[in-house]
Amino acid sequence: MSKELSIIIPAFNEEQRIIKSLNKVIDYLDKQKFKYEIIVVDDGSDDNTVKVLEGYNENVKTLILGENLGKGAAVRKGMLSAVGDIRLFSDADLSTPIHEIHKLIDKIKSGADVCIGSRALDRSMVKEHQPFYREFMGKTYNKFVQFLVFKGISDTQCGFKAFTKNAAESIFSQQKINGFSFDVELLFLAKKYGFKVEQVPVEWYNDKRSTVHPIKDSTMMILELFRIRKLHK
Repeated sequence: MSKELSIIIPAFNEEQRIIKSLNKVIDYLDKQKFKYEIIVVDDGSDDNTVKVLEGYNENVKTLILGENLGKGAAVRKGMLSAVGDIRLFSDADLSTPIHEIHKLIDKIKSGADVCIGSRALDRSMVKEHQPFYREFMGKTYNKFVQFLVFKGISDTQCGFKAFTKNAAESIFSQQKINGFSFDVELLFLAKKYGFKVEQVPVEWYNDKRSTVHPIKDSTMMILELFRIRKLHK
């Protein structure tokens, strides 16, 4: 049965915080007027993430990849399994609080096909910053994005993005990158297919438990940028 909203949450070894995050999401959504579903996609966790989700809530569906493929694979699985007219993915740590969802939904309802949360449009919305070296690496990465892939989007990596059903199915059916540069690939495909992309400033809090390795993952992300155009000629 169709829902107005689907929220996809990729999860890897999130047994310690996934229920707390879901409680916040459900508490907020239950106060809204739209019908919703939540899809948690377990990306091959080797802890008890899947077990703690068993029988948790009828509005929460758990999908299991079975092996650790990457955030891009997890979000793709959730987006293509969703039934919502609007489909949004959010990081499991809720670095962007769930109440910011209304900004993205409003843009979608006003005609955008894709709306992305941005930490760069209004830096005062970043309430808890990353360590300086992570912020530096993020800005350096974005320069590579601007040079190698496309210009005009100053924050491609905020894990808070919404899509219409049509845009989600068109984009994610073609998305191939499983690593962290999948966000750039999504936006590249959105531009390629002529979808209207909007950006909105969102509140954001750094989570000190980030699993992104500042050297290894950053290097892989840059290498992935070189693949995007080749993958979608």
